[in-house]
Amino acid sequence: MVKKTLTPEDQDLFRQTIGDVRTINSNKILLTAENKPKPYPKPRTLEPESPFIKATSDLETIGIQDSMSFIAPGLQTTVLKKLRKGVFGLDSDIDLHGLTSQTAKTQLLQFLNTCVISGYRCVHIVHGKGYRSADNHPVLKNDINLWLRQHKDVQAFCSAPQRAGGTGAVFVLLQLAEKYRYDDDEMTD
Repeated sequence: MVKKTLTPEDQDLFRQTIGDVRTINSNKILLTAENKPKPYPKPRTLEPESPFIKATSDLETIGIQDSMSFIAPGLQTTVLKKLRKGVFGLDSDIDLHGLTSQTAKTQLLQFLNTCVISGYRCVHIVHGKGYRSADNHPVLKNDINLWLRQHKDVQAFCSAPQRAGGTGAVFVLLQLAEKYRYDDDEMTD
């Protein structure tokens, strides 16, 4: 970059335009109550955020006696084995069998949201086997399989053991809410 030389007339004109100049001893500005910007509320969204993160349409239809299982990418398979054995313990449960698909979806989403906010880790969902469904095609069981795979807070799920409902129920492992997670800094304090 070439340095531009100013003529004496241009320098005088610049000094007249700027006026008196004083040196600043500190480059830090202290905010007073008069200088602080006024806070403004964050705009609220009218529609709640959808808990579903991905669309899964290539699932096979599940039959009455078929078992279900799912594990989120990045989790070890031992997590699913522990979930099947009941190592995590159940914090809550909901019975959806006999409901329509839309009613079951609404209740399931409310239930999962409440469980995540409450810090529940493992929940039991009874969906039924679908014996009363047309052509022995369990509607709610297939819907639950799809909805749980798409839900952002579900880390894993599997069909429950026979004593807990067998293929008519699932154990679901939920992600911990942010307020229940520990930082390394908090654990050392």
